Amino acid sequence: MREARRTEMAARRRHPTGRAVVHTAPLPITYYVIALVLAVLVPLGLVMVLSSSSITQFQAGYSPWRYFQRQVIWAAAGLVALLAALRTSLRSIRMLCRSFWLVSMSLMLVPFIPGLGISVRGARAWVGIGPMIFQPSEFLKLAVLLVVADVITRRSTRMGEFRQVMLPCLFVIGLAAFMMVVQNDLGSAIVVSCIGLSVLFLAGAPFWPMATVSAGMATTGVAFAMSTPYRRQRWTAFFDLASTRDGDGYQTWQSLLSISNGGFTGSGVGAGSGKWGYVPLAHSDFIFAVLAEELGFLGVFAVLGAYIALVWAGTQVVLSTRDRFSGLVAGGVVSWIGIQAVINVGGVVGLMPVTGLTLPFLSYGGSSLLSMMAAGGLLLNVARNGR
Repeated sequence: MREARRTEMAARRRHPTGRAVVHTAPLPITYYVIALVLAVLVPLGLVMVLSSSSITQFQAGYSPWRYFQRQVIWAAAGLVALLAALRTSLRSIRMLCRSFWLVSMSLMLVPFIPGLGISVRGARAWVGIGPMIFQPSEFLKLAVLLVVADVITRRSTRMGEFRQVMLPCLFVIGLAAFMMVVQNDLGSAIVVSCIGLSVLFLAGAPFWPMATVSAGMATTGVAFAMSTPYRRQRWTAFFDLASTRDGDGYQTWQSLLSISNGGFTGSGVGAGSGKWGYVPLAHSDFIFAVLAEELGFLGVFAVLGAYIALVWAGTQVVLSTRDRFSGLVAGGVVSWIGIQAVINVGGVVGLMPVTGLTLPFLSYGGSSLLSMMAAGGLLLNVARNGR
């Protein structure tokens, strides 16, 4: 306490006029890297949503600007959430995280209410209230991250005791994943499990319990994916796209054709052909295919480089922070963005099953963009204050 007081007093200098002046340390370079990446990816995502959705919306009898206008509104809300997460003290965020988790869990029940729940491609995971449609699981991902980080921080001295630390964390993670599986949204269940396990790993959880739990979750996920012929065919189609291109592998096959049309420099924004209905869901799950066709190898290299830069900067933030809660939150955000980007791109290029996950900051999806921008604000907050 005395040392902290001396440090504070040392930072203060007396102005010639008699006023006290506080000298603050300069912001780290990682702060600016994260801010720059977010400032590039979000506007680029708006442009690509407009490009990838305008034609199909016009053909369906709607305004070509329909999805773009909705995404702009969500981006504005996301900017507010980002600034709120950036300017709110980490102590206050930690105090509110459990309430946020309870609200998010409650929202997961709303899709099952007749008249409010919306089913898309077999997953009843959306809520429609008037013109507004959102996916509660996106908010729950952030809530699980914060609660797990809070539990670990409160019981950090008992990290080796399974019942005291890992068990309550696994309960939070497992309950969230279960709710997503009930909604038939296995992709989100995989991501929230990876987020929670990543935070536990960063906190130094014992190896063998972590390995056992990870293997158990992976086995459960595979078992669920193979539980019905429909799910099994959808999740295994990428193994042989040539023979499944007219069925479950059609989406991925068409995305590969669009990517190949892009060449080195691309066809130009708005000039791609895949979005004319050849690539289903080109504005959301498969927006990377449109981006690759219209911006080419150079655009793909830049976008993937932006994600790598974001993960690198976030990792440096985790290594430099002195506060345990802040470090775990930053690590969870980095894991979330990195894992979801890898799964999405892997599905688009045929290296992984198609999971229905959005590409962070780029795909159409308001609740996804809002939660991702809020997570980005948390990462900036830790970069600025976590030291």
